[in-house]
Amino acid sequence: MATILIIEDDDVIAEFMGAVLEKEKHTVHLAHSALEGLSTFRMWSMDLILLDLGLPDQDGIAVLKKIRETAAVPIIIISARDHENNKVEALDLGADDYITKPFGTPELLARIRTALRHAARNAGVQNEVKQLNNGDLCIDIEHHTVSKRGQVIHLTPNEYKIIQVLGENVGKVLTHTYISQKVWGPYSNESQTLRVNMSNIRKKIEDNPVEPEYILTEIGIGYRMLEK
Repeated sequence: MATILIIEDDDVIAEFMGAVLEKEKHTVHLAHSALEGLSTFRMWSMDLILLDLGLPDQDGIAVLKKIRETAAVPIIIISARDHENNKVEALDLGADDYITKPFGTPELLARIRTALRHAARNAGVQNEVKQLNNGDLCIDIEHHTVSKRGQVIHLTPNEYKIIQVLGENVGKVLTHTYISQKVWGPYSNESQTLRVNMSNIRKKIEDNPVEPEYILTEIGIGYRMLEK
């Protein structure tokens, strides 16, 4: 089971999340401020962090930045701020996911399981991974091909790059900017080109592009490859 740090100043929400996670046999550390959260993070080895943005002594975004300077531990933002700009900023700065308050227990646990699985996959040496399998979809990194149910799907080079980026981050929300820079370079902003490519990708990999099973649109933010 995982060791999880909750940085949340609302006692009711913090204790609720702590009780839910302890019931799932996780080890929980609670912090009620940015300073306490960063201090606890430095003292203990964490497998995942649940981070509120509206902390009393410092904004959660500042905490996110400080943690990302030294660690790749999964961080899920839990906040009442539901504006797309807040979500995009947090995700671009390295958050793994973003849950808007109020939320239910099943959603919280599902997001945590996904983040932990993604972190476990990344714990291995990335360049040793030759193939990514997600349900019927197979991404062959060594040969730069994608197949579904054993049938090779013909993709353009950029379409393949997009699928590989999403496949390497299954379950994680990736912003338009993040994907664009991974595919077209560090200074690019190809949001419209990305949307066109994504439309073509869905026509090729989805049984029904109108109701995609593999790549979900996070409206105003980006895309997420669903874990099958």
